[in-house]
Amino acid sequence: MGVSNNNPYASFGATLARDEEQNLWSTPHDVTHTEADDDRVLYNMIVVRNQLDKDSEEWQKLNYDIYTLRQTRKEVRSRWKHILEDLGFQKEADSLLSVTKLSIISDSQNMGKARDILLKLSEETNIFPTSWELSERYLFVVDRLMALDAAGEFFKMASMVYPKRRSGERVDESQKALQCTSVVMP
Repeated sequence: MGVSNNNPYASFGATLARDEEQNLWSTPHDVTHTEADDDRVLYNMIVVRNQLDKDSEEWQKLNYDIYTLRQTRKEVRSRWKHILEDLGFQKEADSLLSVTKLSIISDSQNMGKARDILLKLSEETNIFPTSWELSERYLFVVDRLMALDAAGEFFKMASMVYPKRRSGERVDESQKALQCTSVVMP
């Protein structure tokens, strides 16, 4: 009689490790492995929603808020990816944006400079929505761009593609397309 591997928990450790690596919104190097603030907010919203009756108005509102938060995250990531690809990082864009708990800052002395660039991106461009709280994950991305000597070019491109506008000021799609074209062409 051979030993069968029907133990449902046999791969649990590997699955857990893989899942934690795939959790793009966790704060790297956190010894307590608590999630980032935006993770906690989303998680708490999901927990509360799941305790409510699906037919209730509160459930519908929370479901909409969860959807909106997830869409906002996707949009921010898409904006970053768009600029990275325009800078010539088509093949590397996904890996540059991938942040896991195993991610490290390439040079700890650059942390302050990376934070300054991230704040400047937030204040002087629309790469992040107005209500967005800066996520630590983008600090790692800026650090990687600094290591590639591309942080300055990234900021210039973000300033042109996603310029900061005063409230009420709008850019139509043809102007936006013209801005994108002028940025890419030498």
